[in-house]
Amino acid sequence: MINDTIAAISTPPGENGIGIVRMSGPLSIDIADKIFFAKNSKKPSAFKSHTLHYGHIAVNGKDIDEVLLAVMRNPATYTREDMVEINCHGGVVCLRQVLSLLLDLGARLADPGEFTRRAFLNGRIDLIQAEAVCGIIASRTDESLNIAQCQLKGGASQKIKLVRAGIIEIAARLEADINFPEEDLKPSETSSIRSSLAHIAEELSSIIDFAKKGAILREGITTVICGKPNVGKSSLMNSFLKHDRVIVAPLAGTTRDTIEEVVNVRGIPLKIVDTAGIIHAEDDIIKESVERSMRYMETADLVLLVLDSSDLLTEQDLSIIDIVKDKKVLVVVNKSDLPEALQIDEIKKHLHNKVIIRVSAKQKLGLEDLEKAIYDMFFSGKIIIGSILLSSSRQIEAAKKALVFVESAIGGIDEHRPEELLMIDIKDAAESLGLITGEVFTEEILNSIFSRFCVGK
Repeated sequence: MINDTIAAISTPPGENGIGIVRMSGPLSIDIADKIFFAKNSKKPSAFKSHTLHYGHIAVNGKDIDEVLLAVMRNPATYTREDMVEINCHGGVVCLRQVLSLLLDLGARLADPGEFTRRAFLNGRIDLIQAEAVCGIIASRTDESLNIAQCQLKGGASQKIKLVRAGIIEIAARLEADINFPEEDLKPSETSSIRSSLAHIAEELSSIIDFAKKGAILREGITTVICGKPNVGKSSLMNSFLKHDRVIVAPLAGTTRDTIEEVVNVRGIPLKIVDTAGIIHAEDDIIKESVERSMRYMETADLVLLVLDSSDLLTEQDLSIIDIVKDKKVLVVVNKSDLPEALQIDEIKKHLHNKVIIRVSAKQKLGLEDLEKAIYDMFFSGKIIIGSILLSSSRQIEAAKKALVFVESAIGGIDEHRPEELLMIDIKDAAESLGLITGEVFTEEILNSIFSRFCVGK
């Protein structure tokens, strides 16, 4: 049972037209009674639920702000507790003064994500839906928003719970046999259990395959643009961004530090990092910038290796090729508007089976081909949003563990292991799926999930 009342500013800091302060908990309406003075002279405790009222927030006869106040009574609220939302003018000072009043009168400042955490603990939503709330807020493309909205509606939760129910049913059948050993499972029953587990394994495999695409759409692809100095890395980044974010000059070494931006490439959030040119240098600043470039390349999901079409392959190029050859690489042959000196066959000799795209970042040529190549590298065919049930790394990892346990149980049946050992795998699989929806949870999991939320949500 949650007995305290929380309050927070739920809109971003800064000067805005409107700012919202919200409360949730048993004291919400009582606190509102003490500070809200409606035009019709009624107190919030007399308002009907889910109604909006005009008035002033005041203390000791001094007006703080002219507001609209909403009263929402449990259980039909976001948190399933009594809630009050105060729509103030969006200035920082008045919002802080209103919040300070609520805290002085018995509320406490909410932790990050605590309103949504209470919605989960009070049974209004499950963990997939809770993470979907965060996903909606953080969405950077239409596709990632659509996935989060589908998850919030509960379709993903229903599917995972259905698969888990199938596993629990198998556990019950095994448990009955363990408790009544005189009634051994018949070969036909063992075959039926194995068939059910195989079907569950297929479903989980499909969910995981689609989930990997969902993770890409939700979290994006960390993409590093690398190459020797003056091959057009910054021009390429500006072309992606469609504005001059990075300084471009004919002099080598213009970019001294890594520059990061996010762009939407055919529905995929691309976290692009423009790196300093990879060169051998004695200058401490240049050495540090090169070391940063190297660190980004080590952790990148995708490397765009930029080569100069108008120049022969150099030792510097070959050195960089050697660094990235085992990663996901797209070779971008830039400056294709100039007479070509680079030998494509030479590139293929060093980078087997890597896709090569000719572009002119300066003339905006070949960029659509590059975007298509990026899309095709991570997706085949059209993205079917409705098939993506999971999208967070936490969810995917739990689904993978469940699949491992199910496959282990299938192997156990084939090897005629004792039913007690099969039960361990079956129960572990059910627990792993329970962690996805929150039917099974720990404080550590909740803290990890809700700490990523903003205060006030």
